[in-house]
Amino acid sequence: MNANELRDKSADELRDELVKLKKESFNLRFQQATGQLENTAGIKAARRQAARVKTILNEKAASAAE
Repeated sequence: MNANELRDKSADELRDELVKLKKESFNLRFQQATGQLENTAGIKAARRQAARVKTILNEKAASAAE
């Protein structure tokens, strides 16, 4: 999901997406620690996607404060 698609979502939907991404990130890190993770690039992708969601949330908060 790219930034433009995220901007179309509401703040509540973005928070739900962030929770989902954090759970995914935790599961990937757990798999890596136990040696079960095959695709290590998934960790980086999940972290970057979570950062995108946080950035959009901050943009929405800043525009609402103005």
